[in-house]
Amino acid sequence: MGIKKTRLDEKIAILGLGNILLQDEGIGVRAIEALKKDFIFPNNLQLIDGGTMGLDLISFIEGMDKILIIDAVNIKKEPGTIVVIEDEEIPSFISTKLSVHQIAFPDVLSALKLLGIKPATMILIGIQPENIETGLNMSEAMNKSFDRLIKTVIKRLKEWGVEVKRKKSQVEAKV
Repeated sequence: MGIKKTRLDEKIAILGLGNILLQDEGIGVRAIEALKKDFIFPNNLQLIDGGTMGLDLISFIEGMDKILIIDAVNIKKEPGTIVVIEDEEIPSFISTKLSVHQIAFPDVLSALKLLGIKPATMILIGIQPENIETGLNMSEAMNKSFDRLIKTVIKRLKEWGVEVKRKKSQVEAKV
């Protein structure tokens, strides 16, 4: 069974959650920044910095066929551990609160379900944080795992049939 190409009319979003003022808690937002900087995506895919928007995310998620969420999650594992959680299992993983934004995200999922606008496919790519204290820099564990997190996102998108291209770096462009 080969990887099928995504339909051009299929609406896909990558949603990065987190608060960049709380070190590792901002990993979802940092991942969105890196994806925008380093990759080219098809027009039917949106990169969304969900930050700490809570219920305001409903308007961004409404109408999507597939959504991939990137967030720091407390899975009680070694810092930097990455997990992929699918569909109905997602609320139980993000209901373990790390910060204020996660109080609302299970509510967002419930509201989407009640309104009948929940995407058909949802995946959470979560990473165990090391430190969620006030600060702008991510911990060493997160920095070491960051490339693996991005590769996990790209791999999942390719499994969905999304064509992802790496942008040429400034160094490559000068050669």
